[in-house]
Amino acid sequence: MGTREAHAAKTENIASLVHFVRGERVLLDADLAALYGVSTKALNQAVKRNRSRFPEDFMFLLTRQESDAVAASRSQFVTLKRGHNVKYLFHAFTEQGVAMLSSVLRSPRAVEVNIAIMRTFVQLRRLMDSNRELARKIESMEKKYDERFAIVFDAIKRLIAEDDARKAVPKRRIGFVVD
Repeated sequence: MGTREAHAAKTENIASLVHFVRGERVLLDADLAALYGVSTKALNQAVKRNRSRFPEDFMFLLTRQESDAVAASRSQFVTLKRGHNVKYLFHAFTEQGVAMLSSVLRSPRAVEVNIAIMRTFVQLRRLMDSNRELARKIESMEKKYDERFAIVFDAIKRLIAEDDARKAVPKRRIGFVVD
């Protein structure tokens, strides 16, 4: 891989290409083709020739709305004229679909890019797991501090109640009573 190609297959570059569609992390055919150094048409033809290797949970065609939404989110890469939609619907490849692409595209570059993509998916999974752990820790701390603050709020309520009770008792008057 040349310097430019190696740069293109870095994990942080690939991570920015991952989209979340239908509850799956996916890479689009156009982005994969650019990473592999082939045209989108050539990539899709290779997939078409090996269609049995790509069930729906490996690859699926985005709807018009999904394609338009994804195109809008990747506008820094693809510039569409105002009011124009994507000409072709994107194919979305799940992690398993990308792994299967390595058996369809056999070039040395495809192998290296697939390794980088698999590492990216692993990193994203770890990141999501660590975020879940962080969320659990925050929730635990909230519960712990909510309990402590509940005690403080109870004490404040008691003080207010005592103050209200004291104010309700008539004050003794100071001075003389003259008849």
